[in-house]
Amino acid sequence: MKSVIVGTAGHIDHGKTALVKALTGIDADRLEEEKRRGITIDIGFAHLELPGAGGEVLRLGFVDVPGHERFVRNMLAGVGGIDLVLLVIAADESIKPQTREHFDICRLLAVRRGLTVLTKSDLVDEETLDVVRLEVEEFLRGSFLDSSTSPIIPVSALSGAGISELKAALAKIAEETPAKDSAALARLPIDRVFSMKGFGTVVTGTLLAGAIRKDEELEVFPSGKKVRVRGVQIHGEPAEQAIAGQRTALNLTGVTKEDLSRGMTLAPAALFQATARVGVELSMLPATRPLKDGSRVHFHAHTMETTATVLLSGKKQAAAGETSIAQLRLDHASLLLPGDRFILRQFSPVVTIGGGVVLDAAPLPRTRRDAQESFLRLLANAEPMQALKARIDRRGRQGLSLAQAVAETGRRGEQLQRDAEMLIRQGSIAGRDDFLVEATALAGLKQQLLHQVADFQKQNPLVPGINKEALREASGTSSVAFTFALEALAKEKKLELSHEVVRQPGTGVVLKDEEAESKKLIEAAFATAGLKVPGLKDVLAPLKVDKVRAQKIVTLLLRDKVLIKIADDLVFHQAALADLRKRIAAEKLKSPRINVAQFKDLTGVSRKYAIPLLEYLDREHVTRRVGDERVIL
Repeated sequence: MKSVIVGTAGHIDHGKTALVKALTGIDADRLEEEKRRGITIDIGFAHLELPGAGGEVLRLGFVDVPGHERFVRNMLAGVGGIDLVLLVIAADESIKPQTREHFDICRLLAVRRGLTVLTKSDLVDEETLDVVRLEVEEFLRGSFLDSSTSPIIPVSALSGAGISELKAALAKIAEETPAKDSAALARLPIDRVFSMKGFGTVVTGTLLAGAIRKDEELEVFPSGKKVRVRGVQIHGEPAEQAIAGQRTALNLTGVTKEDLSRGMTLAPAALFQATARVGVELSMLPATRPLKDGSRVHFHAHTMETTATVLLSGKKQAAAGETSIAQLRLDHASLLLPGDRFILRQFSPVVTIGGGVVLDAAPLPRTRRDAQESFLRLLANAEPMQALKARIDRRGRQGLSLAQAVAETGRRGEQLQRDAEMLIRQGSIAGRDDFLVEATALAGLKQQLLHQVADFQKQNPLVPGINKEALREASGTSSVAFTFALEALAKEKKLELSHEVVRQPGTGVVLKDEEAESKKLIEAAFATAGLKVPGLKDVLAPLKVDKVRAQKIVTLLLRDKVLIKIADDLVFHQAALADLRKRIAAEKLKSPRINVAQFKDLTGVSRKYAIPLLEYLDREHVTRRVGDERVIL
């Protein structure tokens, strides 16, 4: 069963709601005030199933919108997810102000398909109907509703005249309408929130993409709350899942009615981020005043609305009918992705002035305006693989993780991986697992690391290499980019990694004569002392080298495990500790336990040495403390 969303558009009292009722049998006006005043105030919904030419069932979900100029903001909340439009024009009034504004909105939202319906045809004679048809044809000429490709159908909701012809035309155009992508990542902009006895919190919306299943965890944007889908309904019927293009109702747990509102969006948890800054391609309507850089506007996308500031790129104002690159700073964050359409309305008086498409919803901080403009212009005409390459390139040495790419593009990870593999084969990027980096930037980072290691070893000949974390901090790049570059250099045998130390291959510590002599003296002092070791300061004091070099020599001995530090001020020769292990093992044959006094007798050391040595043996799992004794393991 194919699902298509049909939206109405047109001036107030031109018969949109009556037309929907004549088609579906459902009154889309649900509010008491709507019925009392006889006008549509908020968006309403209905549905209809029609047979397709090939035997396929076509499920049409109708979104009926208000026509009054005061409720255009409500109209915009309903029209964002439609696949095709019914432009409704009353035959007794012809084209009116909201006819024009609604039609402009549909074009700005890139609606590509629709039908024009002349309602109330029973109220005029044939001659008047022909005149209105000519006026409408002229109004729509050159648009997606041009009468040469899209029929104009006169109907009467009262008598039923033309309704069967309209249904046939709807079935034909619905069959031709491409289905939304149900394999994409799900997004459901919320247009209604209410509570139902026995169910709890319920939301409705048009599923823009993907699928939502029972028991799935979702995230509410921009609040970040996590919810679980308790139940799914499609046009009032329970279902296991909803797919893209369907009017969807979800029963949610983990959230109250007060936590949700129209304009929020449901999407898979932990994938996306809400944004308050978007880079866009902005198109101004032909008959509007120029939009100045820095202007305040009303911003509408899907079911959300907020106020925003327009920052134009490379110009002081956007003229009527002109297309510009701009950044919008939203007063309230929202979940937006590349390809999303939006509408701008003038701050005051509130009229529609333009709209456009989101190019980037994840702008990098501290980016020059000219660089940002170049990036957005590239995205405006880029294929998905080119867009991914541009996103990798703009991050330079920092690189782009696969998770970041998903959040920035809204595409699935497997799609991005396929594009990345092609770019890697072409040699324009490098990558591993979920990390991607521009090839030239990676080469520059690798060269920088080589220079940093070489410089460090030149300035510190007594140190075996630079600490890995210190090298990363000095590189000024992300940990994942640093690790990727470092491991590549190690694989190329240009650097060596030893625990947390990075050094040039084949290099070692080169000691001068006095340094080599000092090294021997330090080792001998501890080797001859056994377990009754001298203080480190006492050993270093008489050496010919200065204090800094002496300490570096000790570091070398510790690194090579010739000396072993068991406490801040206690260093032992490894041979003495090895001998201690043997003595403890031999003692186990006599008794499996040993206390401090027995240990002092065994080793001949004072309590000053005995306690740290026993604690060292505990850490090495030679002994285990039990009360005042040690069990010999």
